[in-house]
Amino acid sequence: MTTTPGTDSPYLISRERLIAAPAAQIFEVLATPALHSVIDGSGTVRGEQPNGPARLSLGATFGMDMKMGPSYKILNRVVEFEEGRRIAWRHFSAHVWRYTLEQRDGGTLVREEWDGRAVRWRFVFRLTGFTRRHPASIEATLGKLEDYVLQQRDPA
Repeated sequence: MTTTPGTDSPYLISRERLIAAPAAQIFEVLATPALHSVIDGSGTVRGEQPNGPARLSLGATFGMDMKMGPSYKILNRVVEFEEGRRIAWRHFSAHVWRYTLEQRDGGTLVREEWDGRAVRWRFVFRLTGFTRRHPASIEATLGKLEDYVLQQRDPA
């Protein structure tokens, strides 16, 4: 696990992991809302809401059931999408969850970013501890993503 060079802002948190699988296979997991709760390392994503798309695309909206203290629902919109290479979504607060994939020898370098730089009231993220918790949550998510993808490739 590495920190992405040049991401020293408390409002742009990024981690990378080389996963021994093709980018297309990893991207398929990221583009499938039903799998987001499976790979979530924060413990907040509980499942997808009904009537959303089975697979994400640019501009798609999808709802997730969440729990951080009390349970709640959140509606996200895909704001970046490049098949097999990049996907990002955001909700009402304007922070973005972004994944970029780069095919490398031995697998795919997966970068996950939490980008809160566009949020006007971003200081609240620091005051409430989100920016302190995100690095560990991102690392856990990338680990769970790797475990899931490798398990699908090599079922027991």
